[in-house]
Amino acid sequence: MQHVNLGKRAPKSYEALMTLSTQTEEGALAAGLNKQLIELVKIRSSQLNGCAFCLRMQVRDALTAGETADRLAVVAAWWESQYFTPAEQAALLIAEEVTGVSDQHPTRRPEIDRAVLTEQQAAAVAWVAIAINAWNRVSIVSHYAVAP
Repeated sequence: MQHVNLGKRAPKSYEALMTLSTQTEEGALAAGLNKQLIELVKIRSSQLNGCAFCLRMQVRDALTAGETADRLAVVAAWWESQYFTPAEQAALLIAEEVTGVSDQHPTRRPEIDRAVLTEQQAAAVAWVAIAINAWNRVSIVSHYAVAP
């Protein structure tokens, strides 16, 4: 696929995605989810999609929100650690399912109690994951530079 800066070539669509992203985050906060959990969902989806641009930005945002380096270091294997709360585990599982990893790795799906999230919270997490998946695709297709 040819690399095209989608934001420059379709600014109204880019703005609409920005609005969606803002609304999903506001909805997640209104549902009682904290900024750290929201960033973990974004980070995990971006890891699965291989979006370096988004990962760099989200890790910085997570650190600003008070996330720790230890938790960020193990989020890629969250199910093997004891760092994450039941609600965070449920949110990370939803993020993986929305991103599509469950079809690729069905044997590593941990048993997670989804009831720790309300239906509103689960929906908010799914929307955050949907929005970041869209941003991952914009970034990857646009071939945003990621340099030190």
